[in-house]
Amino acid sequence: MPDHEFLDWPFFDEQHRHVAVELDRWAQDNLRNVPQGNTDDTCRELVRRMGEGGWLRYAVPAGPNGAWGGALEQIDSRMICLIRETFARYHGLADFAFAMQGLGSGAIVLGGSEAQKKSYLPRVARGELIAAFALSEPDAGSDVAAMACKATQQGSEYVLDGVKTWISNGGIADFYCVFARTDFLPGARGISAFIVDSNAKGLDTSERIHVMAPHPMAVLKLKQCRLSSEALLGTRGEGFKLAMQVLDIFRASVAAAANGFAARALDEALARSKTRQMFGGVLADLQLTQAALGDMATALDASRLLTYRAAWRRDVYQARTTKEAAMAKMFATESAQQVIDRAVQLFGGQGVVAGECVEGLYRDIRALRIYEGATEVQKLIIARELLRD
Repeated sequence: MPDHEFLDWPFFDEQHRHVAVELDRWAQDNLRNVPQGNTDDTCRELVRRMGEGGWLRYAVPAGPNGAWGGALEQIDSRMICLIRETFARYHGLADFAFAMQGLGSGAIVLGGSEAQKKSYLPRVARGELIAAFALSEPDAGSDVAAMACKATQQGSEYVLDGVKTWISNGGIADFYCVFARTDFLPGARGISAFIVDSNAKGLDTSERIHVMAPHPMAVLKLKQCRLSSEALLGTRGEGFKLAMQVLDIFRASVAAAANGFAARALDEALARSKTRQMFGGVLADLQLTQAALGDMATALDASRLLTYRAAWRRDVYQARTTKEAAMAKMFATESAQQVIDRAVQLFGGQGVVAGECVEGLYRDIRALRIYEGATEVQKLIIARELLRD
């Protein structure tokens, strides 16, 4: 079992510590024997297992009398981070699948009607529905205000036209939270959010995107996609604010996933350095190796401190954590890239062999420095918050 010393930090309570240890045991039993076949099928299988294990219940809140299916009264950022770190440590696609259940349904949690919440959230928590978050466009990634996808109201319906891209779970999701422009106002104003079921007429998800760390991803093409006005999430024109609130909740958890990848890389590097024969001894005998391991462990601890500070602040004070989450996301993902690169170096030639654990981690970590706001965007966010203060 991995070292859980960091759970003694004052950011956590007994429930967090208990869940982290229990999840680690579950992951050892359930994530080491996942069939490795078609990525779509693997992702569906992981969602099913996590749903049956009760872990997806932490991705949504409980709601009144448990009507929304969650494990806790409200989403707990520290719990989300602990779960993502553990899943990432054992199986990158499991972390992805868990995160998307939360991110993909987050707009319903924050802006949905009671009917929408009761219809979707319990099935997300049980793993019966796969969720997706459709914000990015070909010319509107980091600059969401450049969004061109439009939703035109026609009587009691909205008609969506446009293209969304880089949509995780695209092609396998049962529903998409889609953001489109309902009013042509300057900047981010006039954007609204909608629930689009996968069988909606006018929705095409057939164009898939293949990335270096395989997971389901697609282009969404909306052509005269007609939705009932009941598909609108929250208040018309407030979709951008809703999207940013969702991302704020889950941004720190991207850092947690990076920590999970880094922790696994450190585990692998320690084991390799103790057994790899080198110059009449083992790799760990060399001072350069010891220095590398020291740097890796320190970077991981620093990343965790930033990550769980951001999550703790949001949970305890219910405060905006835009700056803290951006710091955590930026530092943890960049640090994890360096930790994993060091691990590959310590493995030597074996580190770049396809199928080797550290080789897979090297591919897994790269996207985290881009999605949910690239490192460069996080720096701008931090500076903006400092200047605002």
